[in-house]
Amino acid sequence: MSVFAVAGACVLGAVLLLWWGRSQRALNRRQLGGAAIVLGTALSMLGIAGFGVGAWALTATDNSQLARTIVWEDSSFDDSDRFPFRTFGASSDPVTFTGVVGPPLEGFRVDPTGEAMERFLERTDTTAFIVLHGDDLLYEAYFNGSNREATQTSFSVAKSFTATLVGIALEEGLISSLDDPLTDYLPELSERDPRFGDITLRHVITVSSGLGFREGASPWDDPANTYYGTDLRTAALIKTEIEVAPGRKFHYNDWNLVLMGLVLERTTGMSLSAYMETRLWQPMGAEADGSWSLDSETSGYEKVFVGINARAVDFAKFGWLYLNEGRNGGVQVVPAAFVDEATRVDTTTDPASHYQYYWWIDEDRNSYYAQGDHCQYIYVAPAADLVLVRHGRSCGDTDEVDVDWAGFFGGLVDWLGPQLTDG
Repeated sequence: MSVFAVAGACVLGAVLLLWWGRSQRALNRRQLGGAAIVLGTALSMLGIAGFGVGAWALTATDNSQLARTIVWEDSSFDDSDRFPFRTFGASSDPVTFTGVVGPPLEGFRVDPTGEAMERFLERTDTTAFIVLHGDDLLYEAYFNGSNREATQTSFSVAKSFTATLVGIALEEGLISSLDDPLTDYLPELSERDPRFGDITLRHVITVSSGLGFREGASPWDDPANTYYGTDLRTAALIKTEIEVAPGRKFHYNDWNLVLMGLVLERTTGMSLSAYMETRLWQPMGAEADGSWSLDSETSGYEKVFVGINARAVDFAKFGWLYLNEGRNGGVQVVPAAFVDEATRVDTTTDPASHYQYYWWIDEDRNSYYAQGDHCQYIYVAPAADLVLVRHGRSCGDTDEVDVDWAGFFGGLVDWLGPQLTDG
């Protein structure tokens, strides 16, 4: 922990200075000793203060953004254990996939290393990997201490779930149109800055709203304000600032998600978790309960842009739902038109062809994917009728090379596709 390391260094420095002062016989002992005592005392006090701050931070992570930043530092795969959460229940009629069929994946070799797929997955810190072909489960395996019942966390894969809830709310008439001004739903924003009235929900869902996002590692920069904030509702309404006019610039920015979550909360009259449970999680046939991390117990607001925690197979069912144009059997869970809009290459309404409604677009393969920190993925390849899901404790990068996950998914799709078609 950084604060304790600093404190320890200060104490060590004080001890060394005192020792050094006493060893310099050739200098004026009184002057040198006095200076060393002053410096040593100051550094010791700094060290004690550092330990005090650290001890306070350990007890304050429930309600302090500063404490979370000090203690937790960067995000972690175990963040589902750090934050409070709200549960959404499993389906009473879970989807089950047919047995493993199709070509054995042992024959696939990862480019450019040529190594076997399971060796690659093991060494890249992967915890779960699933391959679906239509309703068939081609591959399901768990690595590095994980198993089928283990909870995997989404990080920004959650953004694609949030987009889907928006699509369902549109179908239900709770949200009138993506072309509505954001301030129709959050009028407080226009009271603070009338330019918010120019931002539409479409700008927000395509992250082209023009909102700023102050990058940095301090506890007061926007990564901490969003990820470790303990009252995201208030923060989004008072801390968001307009950087450029909407519609001009793609800027991947978590404030968009926090604001969109507020729109969903207000229009549905429900928590995001409750709406998720009744409109998406259960209708799509999830087999196990999931949860959504909250900003704090006191605020109780879902962390909208991250923090969905569930089994890997249920994340796969979400991709499968999109593969089937929003249908689970005879039930249209998500409007097919919304699925198409959310995942197609389109620059007629926003500036980025590679990103639509909180989904990334693989333009080379007419595929799309949800992506989260530490390389969580749901990759959907409609032309090959494939869904690939990867969870991991990290991206598996080394000092020498970064793992090319997009290349891995693309290579596997290219290798599998012809065999499945021939079969």
